[in-house]
Amino acid sequence: MPDNIPSPTPAGKPPQHGGSLSLALDFGPLLAFFVAYKLLGVIMGTAVFMAAIALAVIVSIAKLGRVSPMLWLSALLVLFFGSLTIYFHDERFIQIKPTIIYGFFALMLFAGLLRGKPLLKYLLQAAYDGLSEEGWRKLSRNWALFFVFMAVLNEVMRATLSFDTWLSVKVWGVTAISFLFAAANIPMLMKHGMNIGEKLDSEEIGETTPPQG
Repeated sequence: MPDNIPSPTPAGKPPQHGGSLSLALDFGPLLAFFVAYKLLGVIMGTAVFMAAIALAVIVSIAKLGRVSPMLWLSALLVLFFGSLTIYFHDERFIQIKPTIIYGFFALMLFAGLLRGKPLLKYLLQAAYDGLSEEGWRKLSRNWALFFVFMAVLNEVMRATLSFDTWLSVKVWGVTAISFLFAAANIPMLMKHGMNIGEKLDSEEIGETTPPQG
């Protein structure tokens, strides 16, 4: 077969995982919002945000064969609250969205723990192969508490900061805090069975960080 003719894709091939692409899909729409807001203002920036996150969902389906639960929820809320922001010309609607996302995932994780089912285990089992049940419980608990903290933090920032400052802190500060918290969990994961020599799937790990929308 000539080199310039691609080989057919085997039937039933599993969805592809791309860590850097997954990160771009999560962070890209928020970065687009930040840039568009600086150049065009809140209303046009919100419209760009809505278009960017819709595109992220399409690209995720096309390239990865799946859409993470956090991206789905973030996209739905961006489209809903973004529409309200544009219709009422009120930036507060788009600021409320992160609080709802964080609160929703905190509630789901706590509910799973109360039922004895750490939900992160069912989402990330392949990424953390070897992690004990206690490790899964602690990981779910840690992220649930972190989501509560993030929801409260967003409300404090929304009430005390200007929109410009709020958005800057969200894009750069909140993202940095999220990755630092993810890294802080690694020693606990190793203690409870995760082999340091195992290669973690960066896409799956990325899905445990707070959504960036």
